[in-house]
This record gives sequence, C-alpha cells and structure tokens, in this order.
Amino acid sequence: KTSIQPTHTDYDWNRTWYTDKPDLTECFQNTVLVWFPCVYLWLLAPFYALKLYCHDCGCIRISTLCTAKTVLGFILASFGFVEFFYILLERSHEIQNHMVFLLSPIIRSLTVVLAICIIQLERIRGCRSSVFLFLFWVLAVVCSLVPLRAKIQLNPCPVKDASFLSKILFWWFTGLVVKGYRTPLEAGDLWNLREEDTSDKIISDLEEEWTTECAKLQQLPDQAQILRKLQKEQSSGFCLLRTLARNFGPYFLTGTMCIIFHDFFMFAIPQVLSLLLGFMNEEDAPLWKGYFYATLMFLLSCLQSLFNHQYMYTCFTVGMRVKTAVMGLVYRKSLVINSASRRTCTVGEIVNLVSADTQKLMDFVVYFNAVWLAPIEIALCLFFLWQHLGPSALAGIATVILIFPLNGFIAKKRSKLQVQMKFMDGRIKLMNEILNGIKILKFYAWEKAFLEQVLGYREKELKALKKSQILYSISIASFNSSTFLIAFAMFGVYVLIDDKNVLDAQKVFVSMALINILKTPLSQLPFAMSTTMQAIVSLKRLGKYLCSEELKDDNVAKAPLSTGKNTYWCHVYNGTFSWTKEGPPCLKRINVRVPQGSLVAVVGHVGSGKSSLLSAMLGETEKRNGSVSIKGSVAYVPQQAWIQNATVQDNVMFGREKQKTWYQRVLDACALLPDLEILPAGDSTEIGEKGLNLSGGQKQRVSLARAVYRKADVYLLDDPLSAVDAHVGQHIFDKVIGPKGVLRDKTRVLVTHGMSFLPQADLILVLVDGEITESGSYQELLSRHGAFADFIHTFASNDRKESVTETAAQRGRTSFTNLQGMEPMSEIDEEQVPEDLGKLMEVDKARTGRVRLEMYMEYFKTIGMAFIIPIVFLYAFQQGASLAYNYWLSLWADEPIVNGTQVDTDMKLAVYGALGFAQGIAIFGTTVAISVGGIIASRHLHMDLLKNVLHSPMSFFETTPSGNLLNRFAKEIDAIDCMIPDGLKMMLGYLFKLMEVCIIVMLATPFAAVVILPLAILYAFVQSFYVATSCQLRRLESVSRSPIYTHFNETVQGASVIRAFGEQHRFIVQANKRVDFNQTSYFPRFVATRWLAVNLEFVGNGVVLAAAILSVMGKDTLSPGIVGLAVSHSLQVTGILSWIVRSWTDVENNIVSVERVKEYADTAKEAAWNVEGSSLPLAWPQTGTIEFQDYGLQYRKGLDWALKGITLKIQEREKVGIVGRTGAGKSSLALGIFRILEAAKGEIYIDGVNIAEIGLHDLRSRITIIPQDPVLFSGSLRMNLDPFDTYTDEEIWSSLELAHLKNFVSNLPDKLNYECSEGGENLSLGQRQLVCLARALLRKTKILVLDEATAAVDLETDTLIQSTIRQQFEDCTVLTIAHRLNTIMDYTRVIVMDKGHISEMDSPTNLISNRGQFYRMCREAGLV
Repeated sequence: KTSIQPTHTDYDWNRTWYTDKPDLTECFQNTVLVWFPCVYLWLLAPFYALKLYCHDCGCIRISTLCTAKTVLGFILASFGFVEFFYILLERSHEIQNHMVFLLSPIIRSLTVVLAICIIQLERIRGCRSSVFLFLFWVLAVVCSLVPLRAKIQLNPCPVKDASFLSKILFWWFTGLVVKGYRTPLEAGDLWNLREEDTSDKIISDLEEEWTTECAKLQQLPDQAQILRKLQKEQSSGFCLLRTLARNFGPYFLTGTMCIIFHDFFMFAIPQVLSLLLGFMNEEDAPLWKGYFYATLMFLLSCLQSLFNHQYMYTCFTVGMRVKTAVMGLVYRKSLVINSASRRTCTVGEIVNLVSADTQKLMDFVVYFNAVWLAPIEIALCLFFLWQHLGPSALAGIATVILIFPLNGFIAKKRSKLQVQMKFMDGRIKLMNEILNGIKILKFYAWEKAFLEQVLGYREKELKALKKSQILYSISIASFNSSTFLIAFAMFGVYVLIDDKNVLDAQKVFVSMALINILKTPLSQLPFAMSTTMQAIVSLKRLGKYLCSEELKDDNVAKAPLSTGKNTYWCHVYNGTFSWTKEGPPCLKRINVRVPQGSLVAVVGHVGSGKSSLLSAMLGETEKRNGSVSIKGSVAYVPQQAWIQNATVQDNVMFGREKQKTWYQRVLDACALLPDLEILPAGDSTEIGEKGLNLSGGQKQRVSLARAVYRKADVYLLDDPLSAVDAHVGQHIFDKVIGPKGVLRDKTRVLVTHGMSFLPQADLILVLVDGEITESGSYQELLSRHGAFADFIHTFASNDRKESVTETAAQRGRTSFTNLQGMEPMSEIDEEQVPEDLGKLMEVDKARTGRVRLEMYMEYFKTIGMAFIIPIVFLYAFQQGASLAYNYWLSLWADEPIVNGTQVDTDMKLAVYGALGFAQGIAIFGTTVAISVGGIIASRHLHMDLLKNVLHSPMSFFETTPSGNLLNRFAKEIDAIDCMIPDGLKMMLGYLFKLMEVCIIVMLATPFAAVVILPLAILYAFVQSFYVATSCQLRRLESVSRSPIYTHFNETVQGASVIRAFGEQHRFIVQANKRVDFNQTSYFPRFVATRWLAVNLEFVGNGVVLAAAILSVMGKDTLSPGIVGLAVSHSLQVTGILSWIVRSWTDVENNIVSVERVKEYADTAKEAAWNVEGSSLPLAWPQTGTIEFQDYGLQYRKGLDWALKGITLKIQEREKVGIVGRTGAGKSSLALGIFRILEAAKGEIYIDGVNIAEIGLHDLRSRITIIPQDPVLFSGSLRMNLDPFDTYTDEEIWSSLELAHLKNFVSNLPDKLNYECSEGGENLSLGQRQLVCLARALLRKTKILVLDEATAAVDLETDTLIQSTIRQQFEDCTVLTIAHRLNTIMDYTRVIVMDKGHISEMDSPTNLISNRGQFYRMCREAGLV
C-alpha cells in the first residue's frame, strides 16, 4: 500500500537518512528497485544477441542443468502473473491511483522470460558461462533484498506457528517466561502484535462500518427535535455495540462454545465422584472399575480447565481488540469534532472515554457470558442436589437467598461509606495546591499549618476506611462460610424431617462437591450484572461522543493555486458565522479579500471577534451563509501557543524533514537562538507537557517558528506578538512578518494589539462586535476620522508611557521561573552535552526485577509484631475448625446404620454446627485484624511521606514533576490502604486452606505424601517463574499506558492547529503506534495468567488423580467417608492454587508502592525548621540591618555561580532597589536571604545574627516577602491571610483596609470566610496581588523583600501597592527586586547586578550622573 507523501519532493529523507533505522519509501521499493535490473537486461539484450550472433561456437546439447534453469525460470515468471491477479482481485481498493503496483510484477515476469530466452540463445550459440546474465541475477537479488528486509518481521508472535497442543496448553508462551526469569524484561523483548491485533487492521475494518451506521443514525425521521436528540443518544450506544459485535462477534462466539463445554465437564465430575464412592461401598466390585473412575475424573478435570482457559483467552483477546477499536475511533473523532460539540465535553472527559470507558467495555466482554450462564448453572446445581437429598435441597436455596441479600446490603452500606473517597479527593486537592504553591509555603514558613490540614483529612479518611473494612469483613466471613451454612441447612433439614433419612458418604460428599460448584456462579452473578450496567452507560457515552457533529469539509473551499498579480488568496464573501448551530452569530456580513503577498492587520477591542475571523477562515466555525475560499497551504499560529511534549526541534519541524540552513534561518528570525543557548540541551531539550519549562514568550515564538518553517502559502497569525517583550516583538515583526521579513512574499493575516505595526500593513480591518466597520490602509483610515482614528489617538498617548514601562517589565518576564533556566549554561562545551541534560523531568522509571524481601519486612515492621502473631494464630484456628467439622462429617457418614436409622443425629448436628460457626467467627476476626493492621501501616507510611516531602528543599520540587509526587499521595497510598491488605487476606486464607487439604489427603492415604511433595516443588518452581515475568509485564504495561493519554490530551487541545497544518494523518499514525506499543505488553500480560493457570491446574489435577487412585488401591482398609472427604477436597485444589498465585502477584505488584513511598526518605532534606535551645530574642530582627560577607551561591553543584563575592551592608530603614538584566542574579539574592538556597560560601547576618545558624522557620517567619506570582490556596480568605490563626479579626480587617481590599471583602457574602477556589481562580489577578500585600502588612516584620510582579498587574494596582508600601513600611528595611525602574527612583540606594556580582551601587541620582549601566537602563526606559 503506498503512501506517497505530499511533500515537495517525491522522497522523504527523514525515512532514509536522518534516522536510526533507515528505510526506503514504498514507492521507491516498487519502482526503482524493480525496474533497475529489468532496464539493464532489456537495454543491453539486443547488443548481446548481436554479439552472440556474430560469435557462433556450435550448439550445446540440452543438459539437466539447462532444463532445471528453464523450468525454474518459468516458475519465477508465473509468480509475477499470480501476484498481478492477486493485487487486481484482492487489493484493488488500495491501488486505485497507483497503477505502478500492477505494472511491477508484470515487468518482472516479462524480464525473467527474456532471461530464459537468452539462456536458450546462449546454448544454441555455444556460450557456456555468461557475465551478462550473471550481472543481471546479482542485480535482481540485491534489489530484492531491500523489500525483503522490510517484510521480515523482527520479533513475530510465536502463537501463529505454534502447534495445536502448544496452543491449547499455552506452551508457546514459555520462552518469554524463561527470558523474564533470567533477566528483567525490556520493551524490546516483547513480541510484535499479530496483524489482526494491530490498530491499522482493526480500525480500517471498523471505520467504514461505523461511518455507515452513523449515516443511518443521521437519517432518523425528523420528529420533534428533542425527541430526535434523545432517540439518537439512546440508539447511538446500541449502534456502537452492533458495529463492535459485527466485527468481533464471530471470534467471541468460539469462546462461548468453549465455556459451554467447560460447564458440561464441570457437572460431570460430581456424577463420577458418586460412582466412585458407590464402588467403594460395594464389597465385590472389580478393581479396574475403580481405576477407570479415578482416571475419568482426572481427564474430566483436565478438559474442564483447558476449555475454561481457552474461553478466557478468547475473551481477553476480544477485549483487547475492542479497546484498540474504541480508542482509535475516539481519537479520530477528536480530530474532526466541531467546536459546538467540543464545548460540551472537557478534555478530561474525552481522555476519560479512552481510559475509563474502554476499561469498562473490556470487563464487559469478559463477564458478559456470566449474565446468562450463571442462572443456568445455579439451576443445574439445585436440580442435582434435589436428586440426592430430595426437597431438603430447598433449605439450601433458602440459605442462599438469605446470605446474598445480606452481602448486597453490606455492599450498599459500603458504597455510602465512599465518603472516604470524598476525604481522599479533598486531601489530594490540597496536596496538589501545596505542591503548586510550595514556594510560598517555604517563604512564609507555613508548612506546619498545611501539614495539620492534610493530616486532618487523612484521619477522617482512615476512619471511614475502617468502618468500610469492618463491614467488608462481615461479608467475607459470610461468603467464606457459605459452603458450611448451605450444607448445615440441607443436612439438618434432611435428617430432622425423617428418621429414615440417612447420611451416607455418597450423599454427603457429592452434595459438598455440588455446593462448591454452586459458589462460583453465585459470586459471579452480581458482579456480571453491575459490569453490564456500567458497560451500557459507557456505550451510551461513547456512542454520544462518536455521533456528535463534525466539521463540514465545505466550510472552506480550497481553490487551486493560480499565479497572477491580482488574485485573491483568501476570500470571504458575505459570510455570517457562529460557534454553534443555534447560537447567535459571532461574525456578521464579513467581506474580506486578501490579495496575494499582502499583509492584512485585524484590530479591535477584546471580544470583538478577531480570533473568530481566523477560525472562520480555517473552517472551525459554523458557516451560516456566504463563502470562504483559500488558495494553497495554510499555517496558523493560535493565540494560546500549543506546544507538544517533545523536543524544541520536533515542535518546530512538526513532521517535516530537516533542512538545516532553513531551520537555522527560522530560529534566528523568531529570536529563538538566545533562548536555545540558555536551554540545557539546545534545540534537543525536551519541553515539558503544555510547555512547562518555557516562558509564555518562548512558547509563542516556538509556535511561530513552527508556522514559518512550513513554507506555507497563507499565514493566519492570531496575535503572536502579545506574549513576547516589546523589543523581541519588534525584532520578530521586522524579521518575520513585516515587509522585509522572511514571509514578505506570503499572504499574511495578522491579528494584533500593537499599534506600532499598523503603518506597515497593506490593509487594516477594524472589527467591532463581529462586524468589519472600516477597512483600508493606515493613512486612509486616519483621514476618515472614524472609530479607528479615535482609537489610535487614545492609544498613541498611552502607548509611549506603556512601552516604556513595558520594555522594562517584559525584560523580567522572559526570565525563567524555574531554577534550571536562570543559569545560562555557556560554560558547557557544545560537544559535551550529556544525554540527559535536555531531560528536564525525572520520569517515573519502570522498576525491574523482583520485589526485594526488605519491602515486606518494612511493611510488617510498620504493622508491628504484636499484631502479626495473633493474626497467624487466628488463621490457624480458623483452618483447624474447618478441618474438624469436615472430619466430623466423614465420621458421621461412616456411622453404621441400625434398623435403617443412625443414632444421636441431633448431637452430631449440634457438634457440626458449633464447629462451623466457630470457624465463621474466626474468619471475621482475622479479616478485621488484617484490615486494622493495614490501616496502622498506611497511617505511618503516609505520615513519613508527607513529612519527607515537606522537608525537601525547593530544588527537589523543581526536578520532580508534581505528577509523580501526587501519584505517590494518591495511587500508591491508595494501594497501601486497600490493595495490600485485601491481597494479604486472600493469600493467607488460601494458603491455610491449601494446608488443610493436604493434611486431609494425607490423613486418608499417607502414601500421597510421595506425590504431593514433588508436585509442591513443581508448583513453587512454576510460580516463581510466573511472578517475576508478570510483575515486569505489569510495569511495562503501565509505563507504556501514560504516553497514550498524554498524546490524546495534547491532540484534543491542539486539534485546530493540527487541522490547520493538515497533519491529521501523522497524528493518527502516532496514536496508533502508542496504542499498539501499549498492547504489545498487555497481550503477554493476560496470556501469562492463562499459561500459569493451565500449568498449575495440571498440578492440581495430579493431586486429584493421586487421591483417587490411592483410595482405590487401599479399598479394603479405607472407609467410604474418608475417601469422599479426601477426593472432594482434592477437587478444590486447582482453584486454590490459581487464587494463591493471583493474590500473591497482587501483593507483589502493590508492595512496590511501599518502596515508592519510602523512596523520598533518602533524598536531600533542607535544614531543621527549628533549632533546639537557640537563644533568638522574640523580637528579632529589631533594627533590620542586613550584611552580606563575601556571599556566593550556586543553584546546583557543578553549575556556574549565580552570585559570587557579594559584600554589602544594608542599614536599618534603608530602601534598596536591585536591578539588572535577566539572569543577573536579582532573585537569587532574595532566595539567599530566605535560605531557599543555602550559601555556597560566605555568610549573611541579620541584626548581627548569622542566619545559617538558626532554624529555617525562625528565620522565614520573622522576615516577609511579597512574591512575584500571587499564589492563593483553596480555603477561606482568612486561612489565606493567617493559616495559624495568630491574629485577631480586627488586625486582619485593618490589614485589608490598608491593602485597599476592605470594600471588596465586606461586599462578599461570607466576608472573611469567603471560599477561594483552587489557586484563587475566583479573584482577579490584581486582587490576588493585593491579598499577598495584605499578608505582608499583617506580619509587619522589620525586613520586607518585594519581588516585583512583572506583567500581572495593571498600572493602577501597581501604584496602589507602591504607595501602601511607602507609607506602611516606613520604618522597615525594604529590598525591591525591580523590573520597572520608575518604582525605585526615590529609593536610598540602587544595586545594579550583572552576571552574579554587584557592578554599581549608589543612590539613583549619583548613578545617573555616573553615566554607567544604570544610566543606560534608564535611557532605554525613557526615564532620562
């Protein structure tokens, strides 16, 4: 199938040259490589024939060799014709416009025929060896090797070539298990997906069907709109199910057949057991019958497990394909969905469709059959019980009816107790804010207050968890003793109804076997029902999304390129556009004609529809009427830069091949070169998600560079210059957009707020409320004296002032907020850039290898030995009771029958009941004990984690993604809360159960020990192999899952950019790759479980065979009762074994959480918060003098000095301004005073106290900072001002009054208790800045550091803040890190920083008269 790339060349160098794995394009392989040897032969054949004609050496006789050559030649030629017909008939739809695929095989065949003719000609002319043909064959072979290499799969899945036996026993999987046991598995060790499991195959089949289904849905008869909408939503889910069923149904049905066979064998086993016990009773039955029954039981057990696992394998395979299909459909849909539908669902919801809802569908596939099979199985069980015990089987039903509603009731109660989730959400939300605002917490020394808050949530959460776990324990106890309760009810009623009813071995143990079968469907049924209900909801949600409205292709007409001077490349005629079908139009009566190569500027107030106009040109809006046409290719720069989580280079090239000189030119024009020097690994630096480690201006420039690199014909630029500094903006305009820029010959539509660029535009459109009120050149518009002229005049007067403050302000804005960026890494030589430099974040790694024993020890240590010993005793007691009542049953069954009755039945029943109930109580005790132990452990672990994280220094938070940390607090802590205790309960329960079975079998036939021991060793062996591999597969799978969601997230957010650039296909291919990569580790993961289960069940069935055969051998000495006991128990072994391994693996996988939570115990911590016995006076600092002595600072060891040799003394009440270019070390001074970074050399003294010798909280709580970015936490306003409740309400109100917030707060409904939303979103930026000021006023310390906000605040707020600080902090020392020079002109001293040291220091007037650096800065800002 060709993919001829729509590039300018018919060749893609990124595939062959700039790559790790060179490959040739399909087109090249099918043309040049085929034709080259053929052309050689056809061109030279006439000359060669001529030569032979001239040199005749006599005829050579036909030899066998010659015949063989001829026959082989004809066979080769025939292959070509076969291929021709295959392509013509089978794959015609793929080659509609690429006839070359049909030609190649024909040309090849004809050439081979020509070669045969030449062989014959040579024979006739007596030429024995031919260089000419030899060269032809060599060329042909070499040219065929390349396509062959592409066709050989590197690591194919062995299931294709496995034998029948290997397939049903899953032996083909053994290779991977052994490999995983020897060395930890890597992603490269996994097999490639089979063709039928890949995204391409699945989705190409499905997409056509879904499109037709969708079309049918759209054509529903037009009833009332509402009804139609409802009906569409209802039926869309059903349609999706129908489409999926049509594609995956046939394969799923083969699985269903397997499960029916499985059921048949399952019910046959008790019947055979009944025959075996009957044989034991007969005195003179021949022995061969006994052996026959024993072997038959073994065979039936084996067949039952084979069919069961074949069924599970089918289900999981179908589930996996469904997941791939749904992900593919949702992804493709997210690229074509229109804005109206897009607004109805958030990005989170769409990602949820892919993560949560696909999971629900997978579960549904696995459990769907249980919905109808379970009731049938239950009915069959009761039918067979009735056969054995008559009407008293109904007593069993009554018990079932009582137990299961009890469980249902408990489940309901527990779901009400899900408040634990509410507390957990609260805790995670708070943690998220703490991690986002950690800088403020450190500056204000507020960690303790927030620590208390988190622990408050945690206690409530654990309390709810405890209640829920106790309820759960009741349900576990009732479920685990259900076998006993049903048996007790049935046997009790049976013996009490009538004295003549006798319990013999056959009745007792066949009934017990049936009751054990009954438990499975009973436990599956409720689960299957709820899974089905959830799946129906998910299907509806998916269907609704997949049926939502799409963008219409005819929104924009793509006109062909025609060159000529007066052609319009972008033309909107009488257009009216709206964002939704029903909504009001956002643009009315739009007429725009953009001539080729012109620059059109679009201006207007905020919300006047400038961005909508560009969206309309891109076809993103609903076109009500009119027409839009665009010629050539389009490049688009959105207002909010959309950056992918990839390297800078990938973001700029955006899927195009790299052209080095052009690439450098683009970077230079977009002013990115200086930024790349700062980035750790230049243009191969990885950008965090959503462009985390770039400033706003840098993101915008990368986004612009992406468009310029395109070499498109039409450029739509949505205000790309607003986020960058004024001088950079000017540079970009000159070098890129303007009349002398790189794009001067292109057609450009520029939305802008910058008045200075307008005179250079060819055409200006003025938008007011969605209408173009004026258009024309700058001079024309000015002369009209319309709205535009007024606009210009008002702005022109402000613009001077603004640009002054802006240039200074902007300079600060480009400074990196995170510490990595502050240090220009000029020192590092180009050649020596280490591999991981460009990696900003430390990615969560997939741990390899087995979990170490220490982790278990750690976990049990946190619970405490005092708790563990009673737990073990309780388990032993519970299993002892169980063994006792089972043995009692066998004694009862062997009781001789006197006159058709048994003696003391009441007493026997009472003992039986007492033992059973004792076991039930013990089960309840053990589960509660383990839950409580787990809660103790998780309380400790969470506490340690929280303290470790809060004690970490700032640098830790800058290198650790907050996602990783949140993950620890959410997922890992959740695993420790619930998963580990639950897994331990199961594992211990089944382990003791297994011991009980072994004891019973050995009691009956001591000789069985000989069989059980080797089986146990084999079991341990298989299990250790499996656990190692399974854990790694699970890790690989979870590591490969998050890139899918990241990619999805990005695509949904950047859909308009992807569409504008026409890159949909590339993104779809990428998404497919990521899904397939995830499935390569998911597929072996579920096969591993099947492999294990099949092999283990053979071990278990071995125990059954041993018990049965040994019983037959000891027929004379053994009573039927003990045989029944042994055999019926051995039948449970298979189930027990696989459950042990499953729960073991669960515990193994989750115990990793303990390790990950402990991980941060060993990272570097900051100094102590409080120093014991320090003699700091309470009122320190009294005067507020600060002294630096030869102070030096580094961000990280090995980096440049951020500050070097600073010596400086600041007197009390002095006002000092600190200025300097980006990265000069202004903010570093503040970080040093607060000891956010510890000194690398030298000291700082405040009031004569060396700050390095006091506790961090002692220091930070006595000095104040007003930080750059105002961070608020969700909680009351009061909490945000005073988290420790140390001040009275009056003090708080007076600080609010001074901060000019009193009116605002007193008008709020809850006044001081007004809830701030997350990050203070419900206050404006200016208000947040004022709240930070109020914090400072409230603390009123002797030293205030003011890190001036750069771009956040409007001039008004800024003046307010400045004047307040001047009045209120009159008698304090104030340090201002200034970005706007006008704020510090009246300070006592100004310090000019440059590259980490002080270059000038004096009063502002003196510095200006010195004509130094400060003077130059003032001149740039227009202050002198």
